Amino acid sequence: MAAGSLLEAGLARVLFYPTLLYTVVRGTVPGRARRDWYNRIDRTVLLGALPLRSLTHRLVEDENVRGVITMSEEYETRFLCNSAKEWRKVGVEQLRLSTIDMIGIPTLTNLQKGVQFALKYQSLGQSVYVHCKAGRSRSATMVAAYLIQVYNWSPEEAVRAITRIRSHIFIRPGQFEILKEFHKMTAEAAKKELYHPPQT
Repeated sequence: MAAGSLLEAGLARVLFYPTLLYTVVRGTVPGRARRDWYNRIDRTVLLGALPLRSLTHRLVEDENVRGVITMSEEYETRFLCNSAKEWRKVGVEQLRLSTIDMIGIPTLTNLQKGVQFALKYQSLGQSVYVHCKAGRSRSATMVAAYLIQVYNWSPEEAVRAITRIRSHIFIRPGQFEILKEFHKMTAEAAKKELYHPPQT
């Protein structure tokens, strides 16, 4: 990692608790300034902030969550959230696709992994909770990729659809560029399938 990136990654760690506190405060204030901790995007996917241990029962029992996609790094979830083992105990599978806070851009490979994971639970009629720290950038990028794949939307359409439900998302320019690449890749794959359907 370049020196500049290391510095930015270090800054993300330093700012983690102050920015998490800000997220908590925005989740509890009354009125228009309040931000929901999480939102359901479609029948399968929920997009939100850290799935704190206190939310476990609600997510599993009320929201039918059986999969969790964690875009956060390990230090962000270590003390506040279930470990993969704790998730397994309540019947939930966790997929961690670590992406640095504030500056991180999910890789194309990780977007593919996350989307396939969500599709697995979609086929079972179950839900997936996609999160980072605040449910605004890293996780929103993953959810946009899922929408691009499932609904054949452009990156712009996917981001608009999420914004209508969770207005405070913030897709950074680099994240939007990777969504454009993902869209191009899925469009090309769909074209190949159209012209070369799988042999039965």
